Amino acid sequence: HRDERRKEAPERPSHGTPSGSPGARHDRAHPAHDAAQDPSSGPRSAPPGPPVAARHPRSMAAPGRDGELRRTFEALPARPTEDAERFAGTWWGDAWVAALEEGALDAARLARGRACAGRGNVDAITVTPGLVLAYVQGSRPRPYRVQVRLRTFSDDEWDRFLDAAAERPGHIAALLDRQLPRSLAEGGVRMLPGPGDLEPHCGCPDSGHTCKHAAAVCYQTARLLDQDPFVLLLLRGRGERELLDALSRRTAVRAARAAQERKPVPVPGVRARDVVTPRALPPLPAPLPPPAHPEQPPVCPGVPGGPDPFALDQLATDAAARAHALLTTGHDPVAELTLWQDAVRLAAARPGSGLTAATRELYSSLAAATGRTPAELARAVAAWRQGGREALTVLEEPWDPPAGRFDRARPLLLAAGLPAFRPWHNRLTHPDGHTQLRLGRDGLWYAYESEPGREDWWPRGTADPDPVGALTGLGAPGGEAGAR
Repeated sequence: HRDERRKEAPERPSHGTPSGSPGARHDRAHPAHDAAQDPSSGPRSAPPGPPVAARHPRSMAAPGRDGELRRTFEALPARPTEDAERFAGTWWGDAWVAALEEGALDAARLARGRACAGRGNVDAITVTPGLVLAYVQGSRPRPYRVQVRLRTFSDDEWDRFLDAAAERPGHIAALLDRQLPRSLAEGGVRMLPGPGDLEPHCGCPDSGHTCKHAAAVCYQTARLLDQDPFVLLLLRGRGERELLDALSRRTAVRAARAAQERKPVPVPGVRARDVVTPRALPPLPAPLPPPAHPEQPPVCPGVPGGPDPFALDQLATDAAARAHALLTTGHDPVAELTLWQDAVRLAAARPGSGLTAATRELYSSLAAATGRTPAELARAVAAWRQGGREALTVLEEPWDPPAGRFDRARPLLLAAGLPAFRPWHNRLTHPDGHTQLRLGRDGLWYAYESEPGREDWWPRGTADPDPVGALTGLGAPGGEAGAR
């Protein structure tokens, strides 16, 4: 099998000199020599000139040559001292480390390899089928070239592995999540190496098995396996895309075969004559009587940092009232309101008068939600309490009423001892500028008051079909209003 593994490895030792001779070690330590020996690295450069002093390059990786069967990983950073004893964080990474340590002959070399890897002396790692290649900085200026070989799987072994993976959908999901299930790795074919399966080769003069440079590469490889178990599958001979495509095909074939073997399910149905036969249906039960009034909502306790319990109680009470109206009349009185009108309705439904601290907070939140100011909302609430939606329209929308009711209002006011009010659209304003009447489209008169000369009109009193009656509701009878 060793000869077959050498054929599968895309990067081979230097030609002409055995891999164990000193001359071969010296030549492989320099990246220019590897480029000259590898036909895939491009055209050869001109013959070298005078000897140049060796220097340590930034990286000896060639990520531009990566593909489906070749992956290059950047040099892993140094590890903290407290993590130096354990390089793997997954069970399959631990199994890789166990294969290295159980197959080594000298524990001291392993300890030095852990220290070497922990210091970040291992350069970028290149993984191809059956081979891990990296350069390790040792005691000399030029780094050592390290190879770790692992037997690739045969086609029959890959078929058994793919069948085991496609048999359970959880296996495919785990692989896509960069996890390696133990039942898959230790199933029909053993994916992880055992003691003696890893074959390290290093260009250093140390003939021990395993030298510290090869051990350092193996420890860093365990960290790569933690991050991506497809690195192990690539070492065994297959790339990620090829494996996923093969699993997709096997899953589709299994699903199609299962669909063919599944017996057809009988379609439920009834006989046609049973459908067209006339039959009398029983009458529907009488509907339950609606409740006399909406129920009170449960009490919401106050929680520090939680919503206002009074506001929750108000919303729940409002929802119950709307539901009761819809149940008894079939009409939702709020459904046709705009956002602004509904905000005014909610604020007007809050009991009490005056801007308390809680009311100010409610007005601020509702005004911000509708793009208005709290003062505008307070004026609109006063109009809503005066006459609901129609009174809010009277506050915000002047209009030109037809001849008739509006024209008869001024003589009625004069007959009541009031001065001549100034007309404008649907409004009649006291000449002193402190009282105003507005005619709504519903035929009712709405009274307003303002400080003289300020034009700051606020709804007052209740709507009345008689203009004098609307002013009387302010507590200013005809004579007194005229005197003002």
